Amino acid sequence: MTDRMELKAYGKINLGLDVIRKREDGYHEVKMVMQTVSLYDKIVMERTDKPGLYVETNLPYVPNGKENLAYRAAQKLIDEFGIRDGLDIKIRKMIPVAAGMAGGSTDAAAVLVGMNRMFRLGLSKRELMKRGVPLGADVPYCIMRGTALAEGIGEKLTRLSPAPVCHIVLVKPQISVSTKEVYGQLRADALKPEQHPDIDGMCRAIEEQDLDGVIGRLGNVLETVTAISHPEITTIKRLLMEHGAEGALMSGSGPTVFGIYKDREKAAEACRFLKEECGPRLTRQVFLTGFFNNRKLDGQREKCHEK
Repeated sequence: MTDRMELKAYGKINLGLDVIRKREDGYHEVKMVMQTVSLYDKIVMERTDKPGLYVETNLPYVPNGKENLAYRAAQKLIDEFGIRDGLDIKIRKMIPVAAGMAGGSTDAAAVLVGMNRMFRLGLSKRELMKRGVPLGADVPYCIMRGTALAEGIGEKLTRLSPAPVCHIVLVKPQISVSTKEVYGQLRADALKPEQHPDIDGMCRAIEEQDLDGVIGRLGNVLETVTAISHPEITTIKRLLMEHGAEGALMSGSGPTVFGIYKDREKAAEACRFLKEECGPRLTRQVFLTGFFNNRKLDGQREKCHEK
């Protein structure tokens, strides 16, 4: 068995996010286009002779115990397969926390994948994804990665063609939001028809490699909640558009906002502007990145601003 392993846990954005209805069990039925980006957390896993599971992160406000999704993912496989060796997991967070980018889910997904290899558990990707569902609706997608249509509560996944190559500026404001609270405030039945994004049309645009068609269909119904409570989201979208973005949208339940650029120089200029001109009064983290679809991209990741 492997004693040490390093993994990259990639973040995601939502190119389109629609909420169809609230189900009787309290969950919301969604229809989303998910896209992996090249921004990642670094995870180092080590098998030890000392019994027990230990998780450590580089951020003091991220929990290390049972409240950490990666911890719960590891414990799930330890219990199921009777693993007796100790396991030490170190997580270096780069993906913004509580930001609508599945940072916790992707760490859990990476741990499931890594433990499957480290302890030779013999689980297929589909079997790993099934074990990810109880941990969180985004975990199966974070195991799959790439461009995908997500339905149900997010666990029903259909792989799509890789989205057209472009450049992405990610902006995390100073605020954080709770996904549970955002969904709790959403009135799905009160949404107007024009507030629902054209997810089917976006899927067709991706299939046709029509970047303009994707950009023209960007939409996220959760903005009707988060952006109302936090007007800085609308401000960041406006600034991105004023500085060359072809389109801008909040990811997931927010508050991270992304701008899509065809020209890397324009994206880099926008990144520098948001760092130097806006700074900590508006932004906490700003990244220049791109789509990750298991193929090499130019400009994989450039961290512009972190406080």
